Amino acid sequence: MSDPTPTPPLPAAAEVTALHDRLLADPAWPRQEAPPPAGELWRWVQANHRFNSLLWAEEDLARRTTVADAEIAANKRAIDRHNQARNDATERVDELLLTALGLVDAESARSDAPVSRVPAGARLNSETAGSMVDRLSILALKVHAMRAQTQRGDVDEAHRAASRVKLERLLQQRADLAGCLDALLADAAAGRAYFKVYRQFKMYNDPRFNPELVKEARGA
Repeated sequence: MSDPTPTPPLPAAAEVTALHDRLLADPAWPRQEAPPPAGELWRWVQANHRFNSLLWAEEDLARRTTVADAEIAANKRAIDRHNQARNDATERVDELLLTALGLVDAESARSDAPVSRVPAGARLNSETAGSMVDRLSILALKVHAMRAQTQRGDVDEAHRAASRVKLERLLQQRADLAGCLDALLADAAAGRAYFKVYRQFKMYNDPRFNPELVKEARGA
């Protein structure tokens, strides 16, 4: 008897980068959420990209030098929130991919100790597919920002030319990473490689573990 739950197709890196670029082309992004794509995996890929985009904008704001310190503090707190959400989305992408590949016990996938199912002879890839998707998101942001530098009218041609060189390098880096993602997923599907759900356990964001927040809670 066949499994009634179909396995979602694995994403192609070109689809991931196309989604990233399409979202960045929307002037309302990321403050205004775009309609969610079909499929839980793609919704988390988009969520990861949105939090990276919000994080990028807050990082720019945090570098201002002519505003009150309170504004920079607010930027820093927003950065922490977006970074945690971005990390959570990355881990969710890994959980869904590994479940689809049959490389993690589905019941434990969302726990703090996911149980891997390792094919005999498969190599362990140190970087996860989710972290590659996350890095592709960041590269999309860099490409978008650097392309804007090549189109500025308030700078000289030397600035635009230098920016074009950097843009080409960023595009090459993104293409290389996209190829690595496709190769990893293909190898994982064929039983030649596997990766795991890794937890970052960002302790500074958790009032139970950050020693300074523990002190505050105790009134120390």
